[in-house]
Amino acid sequence: MTKDYKGLTRDVAQYTRELGKLTPDAMGAFSSLAQNATKPGVLDAKTKELAALAISVAIRCDACIGFHVKALHGLGAGREEVAEILMMNVYLGGGPSLMYAADALRAFDQFAE
Repeated sequence: MTKDYKGLTRDVAQYTRELGKLTPDAMGAFSSLAQNATKPGVLDAKTKELAALAISVAIRCDACIGFHVKALHGLGAGREEVAEILMMNVYLGGGPSLMYAADALRAFDQFAE
């Protein structure tokens, strides 16, 4: 089964915007949290996004994988960097993590097109 990560992130983004219209205070708070958590500090933005991708694979969140891979592309991450962080998932999570790690690499390649 091939997943379309570009389409998935577009679809989820559409509905998060809808949630934002219905629950502006809660979504505004979430947006503020996201902006503050991802801004560069001791760790740079790319390192934080690599960590977010690893967590996304660990919790098996397809949309999260898509959004964080898209962000990594924007930050100039290379395929080798992504593969290396994904191997940490496989090391700690075994076979199920390997399946999601392979899919995360597919997501990376889709955003590279």
